[in-house]
Amino acid sequence: MKKLKDTPFYRKALQEINYSFGNYYLFDSFIIAEINEDVLFTWENHGKRVAEDLTNLYDNDGQDYVLITHRINAYSVMPTDWIKFFKNSYKLKGYAIVSYTRAGFLNAGLEKIFLKSKVKRFKSLENAIAWAQEIANSKTLSS
Repeated sequence: MKKLKDTPFYRKALQEINYSFGNYYLFDSFIIAEINEDVLFTWENHGKRVAEDLTNLYDNDGQDYVLITHRINAYSVMPTDWIKFFKNSYKLKGYAIVSYTRAGFLNAGLEKIFLKSKVKRFKSLENAIAWAQEIANSKTLSS
């Protein structure tokens, strides 16, 4: 498993946003997140700031974008915090979870329960990007 920076996809990123807890890479129709090792990702400490920053950059609520979480590091997500994301009127066209471990793949299933978007789990970044591009180009909003 390679960091996005170590793949050919990195050159296609339009912008990179670095936070103390991880990095976000912005593309035309999708965003790739790589969260740092041992972070407990919560709405209050991380998600709200990212959602606000990306909403301001893209000038929309996310309804046209797919988020790919590239889980190259071991970290935790509060799955119930997705409810707060949607209660704050944010949206996603799709959500891809790339995990390289069995435990990570199973944890993604729990997170999927709280999402209102199309969600798919992957074992490779390449496949997740292909899916994100396919979803982003579809005309229907997934809610």
